[in-house]
Amino acid sequence: MKRDRLRRGQSRRACLDFGHAPHHAFSSHAVTALRLSIVGRVQGVGYRAWTVHEAMHRNLRGWVRNRRDGSVEALFIGETEAVTSMAAACRLGPPLAQVIDVHQSPAEDDGSADFFELPTD
Repeated sequence: MKRDRLRRGQSRRACLDFGHAPHHAFSSHAVTALRLSIVGRVQGVGYRAWTVHEAMHRNLRGWVRNRRDGSVEALFIGETEAVTSMAAACRLGPPLAQVIDVHQSPAEDDGSADFFELPTD
C-alpha cells in the first residue's frame, strides 16, 4: 500500500485546508437567502443605512441598493430566523420611511462576505 508523501516540514494536519471555507460553512443552523423589493417612500430617508445597520446587527450577509424606479432592493443571507426577522423589520423601515409594500422571493447565496451597499441599479 503506497503512502502519501509529505513535503519536508509539513505535518499531516497542515494538509487539511479549512482556511478557505466560508464563515457559515460549519454552522449547524440553516442558511436562507431572500431578495426583497421595498416600495414606498424609501429613498432619501436613510433606508439603506438603516438596512445595513439592522442586517449587521442580525449577522446577515448580502447587500442593499436603490433602484431607479424609486424602490430599494436587498439580498439577505443568513440563519433563517434572522432573515425572517429582517424581512419583517423592512416592512416598517426607519422612522422617516413610508413603506407601501415589500415583495420577497427566495434567492441564491451570492457569496457576499458581509453586508454592504451597492450603487443604484
